[in-house]
Amino acid sequence: MDRKEVSRILNEIGVMLELMGESPFKSRAYYNGSRTIELLQEDIKKLVEKDRLKEIKGIGKALNQKITELVTTGHLKYYEDLKGEIPPGLFEMLRIPGLGPKKVRVLYDRLGITTLGELEYSCIENRLTALPGFGARTQQKVLEGIQYLNKNRGRYLYPEALEKASKLVEAMALYPEVKRISTAGSLRRKMAVVKDIDILVAGDNAEIIMDRFAALPEIERVVERGGAKLGALLDSGIKVDLRVVTPEQYPYALHHFTGSKEHNTAMRHRGKKRGLKINEYGVFTEAEESFGKCRHEEEFFSNLGLQYIPPEIRENTGEIEAAENNSLPRLVEPGDIQGIFHVHTLYSDGSADIAEMVEKARKMGMKYIGISDHSRSAYYAGGLDQEAVLRQMEEIDRLNRLYDDFMIFKGIESDILADGSLDYPDEILGLFDFVIASVHSNFGMDRGSMTGRLVKALAHPCTTMLGHPTGRLLLAREGYSVDLEEVIKAAAQNNKIIELNANPHRLDLDWQWCRRAKESGVRISINPDAHSPRGLEDVFYGVNTARKGWLEKEDVFNALPLADMEKELFSGRRYTQ
Repeated sequence: MDRKEVSRILNEIGVMLELMGESPFKSRAYYNGSRTIELLQEDIKKLVEKDRLKEIKGIGKALNQKITELVTTGHLKYYEDLKGEIPPGLFEMLRIPGLGPKKVRVLYDRLGITTLGELEYSCIENRLTALPGFGARTQQKVLEGIQYLNKNRGRYLYPEALEKASKLVEAMALYPEVKRISTAGSLRRKMAVVKDIDILVAGDNAEIIMDRFAALPEIERVVERGGAKLGALLDSGIKVDLRVVTPEQYPYALHHFTGSKEHNTAMRHRGKKRGLKINEYGVFTEAEESFGKCRHEEEFFSNLGLQYIPPEIRENTGEIEAAENNSLPRLVEPGDIQGIFHVHTLYSDGSADIAEMVEKARKMGMKYIGISDHSRSAYYAGGLDQEAVLRQMEEIDRLNRLYDDFMIFKGIESDILADGSLDYPDEILGLFDFVIASVHSNFGMDRGSMTGRLVKALAHPCTTMLGHPTGRLLLAREGYSVDLEEVIKAAAQNNKIIELNANPHRLDLDWQWCRRAKESGVRISINPDAHSPRGLEDVFYGVNTARKGWLEKEDVFNALPLADMEKELFSGRRYTQ
């Protein structure tokens, strides 16, 4: 059992202990243990083999025994016994925003609720309002949360689906019958959320290839099989569709099974106007003769008189017309990113110190990093008081003296207060090299008030960029109600940056709005919102979204070289230390 799975199980034990009403100290020990294991830099299997787990801070005797049992056997009796005592529906309830283990315990104890269906009915019947810690507003929020979960059932975040798909592709690529293989569908188009996994294989023996696929350990069961197509469920619950074509058909099939429905329809319509039939098997004339031959997708587009259209933008939003006019953008690449903003450290709710975050960024090839811990109003996240701000700035100055090819910028993620003002007085805000202004509270404001709140924050002279502009959490929480057109307009008028929060749970700004920002002349900063060294790598999920939004290197703020970034941040300073 790997580190991620061990961490997940320890966290789940902590949750179950809370649900059972156990001592908070007991559950906290498992939460802390989970986080410690998640952030391990060493191989957990080697630590267990050498009996070195007990050397790690926070791993006591009991945790050491349980982790050892998990790693060596793949099972933990204590965990399995706990799961047997708790109705599985209680775990589903925890996915509703605002419902933690304590409130779920109240619902179970007072009303005997064990499923989402029972909870929904209880809300409709107005039974939650009299419960301690609830009320009419909470009841309405719970009902909205249930409806949101139901709408998104069977959908998965991109990284989760990508991880599963990559393992399948790697395993299948080893078989000699498989000549070429790729993911397709929404996963290849880099959608933030996907419903299933599409895999395309080129080979001459579909039956053997499908047999190989069905025998992979990740496949829980085959749900359909016919012709050269196989549908299966993975052990994680994700549905996967495998399609097998001949090597000659592969480029055409890869285009067909990648493009959105709208893109494919537009391509077929364009072909029809030119007397061509385009499908997954090839391109044909009206006489059913093959029109040109191609070995790769690039040749498929070239034969049709088009620039190569990258998979991410095959959404029928003008890409075909642009390809016809040879005016497609040169989409931003991961290697274009020169530095990383929106980074949390031990000063607030991060898990590593500044030096560790710097070292990771340097290993990634970055030239600068922008440290931006939470401001004082975010007390729940260890927000910095003025004394801590100055102490952190002194540490950054010391660290900067160690480098002549790397810069640590001093920043803050300042809460946008309910009236649109920023946390800290201007004299303190002006000490920072950059300020990320973000909403972390009062999400329930009406559309006009929330829009005015963000517009006012963007007008503040100390604001550099707007953080996670809609506050959404994919598959968990809708964004707050806001007029993004007005927000983008305000950013353009005030020459401010808008963040594309690259955390895969957010990916906020959404790709459609990235393109709208580009059209308005607003630059985007692709920020990972990192709370650990590994979290810095999330910046590349943001690059996917930026590409979907037609962004080029010139549209991305943190694609600027270090010297240009220094000019950008230091030239607009209104206050000096």
